[in-house]
Amino acid sequence: MFRRRPWAAQLLAGLTAACVLGSCSGTQLLNNLGRLSPGPRYSVQSDIRFDAPTGLALDVYAPRKAEGAPVVVFFYPGRWSMGDKADYRFVAEGLVSRGIVAVLPNYRLYPKVLFPAFVEDAAQAVRWTHEHIAEYGGDPDKLFVMGHSSGAHLAALLALDDTYLKAVGGDPSWLRGMIGLSGPYDFKPGEAADLSEMFGPPEKFDLSQPIHYVDGTNPPMLLLHGRNDNAVNVQNTISLAEAVDRAGGTVSAFVYPKLGHGLMVASLASYYRMRSGPLEMVDSFVHARSGELRVASSTHAIAP
Repeated sequence: MFRRRPWAAQLLAGLTAACVLGSCSGTQLLNNLGRLSPGPRYSVQSDIRFDAPTGLALDVYAPRKAEGAPVVVFFYPGRWSMGDKADYRFVAEGLVSRGIVAVLPNYRLYPKVLFPAFVEDAAQAVRWTHEHIAEYGGDPDKLFVMGHSSGAHLAALLALDDTYLKAVGGDPSWLRGMIGLSGPYDFKPGEAADLSEMFGPPEKFDLSQPIHYVDGTNPPMLLLHGRNDNAVNVQNTISLAEAVDRAGGTVSAFVYPKLGHGLMVASLASYYRMRSGPLEMVDSFVHARSGELRVASSTHAIAP
């Protein structure tokens, strides 16, 4: 199933899972291993300020000589309370290896801010990308949002609730698609003290749940999850996919029987990519929705 030795897979999975819980040793290792692996040449522009009031910045990774390339804005995980764009360079490298311009923004985190501040920051990053990405070889008409775990929650809200993009002068019609990796789309904030404060008061909990905004008008969605996920229940992905399908929206959902939470995002790293795995699915989805058909062979994916 994996291209590397089983012991290496287990080590990386454990370290990446630890990063999701608060230590970033896993993502640093994946970033460093990427430097040792052969790959396409790309350019990176770091710490571009995209929102003056907050001082938030983003990084742009672009394939060399990119012109009119599809664009993915990736929101990192961390329970809306930890993480940094620099920790996920390996995700950007995976995307640029497929001819995709990758944008990695920072966003404000709990406890400094509460919901919906981090979603508003995500919308500002998409606005900047739509306005400026042509300067970096990307096509603003081939724009996608993507995230892992809490980052997938941000991407889903941008795709399903038009409030956020409209507030910055945009619209979900900007988006060719949304890609969610192991995302929480239908959870109960009241079951954890930090989430209760983050998304509260209780009468506002429903506002934070992407599943409540499904109406069939969403951009196409690709939802990936691991059956062995012990951090975010796979039912989140299954329930959202079923809701979108019932409403007449466009959605593809796949559950990988042997993937856990951290391994889902780790599988995008050059050292650790799976045959017919998540990166292939993302590649196929992005290029197909951008007008360039690519077919992923998904032998390890099971539709829920």
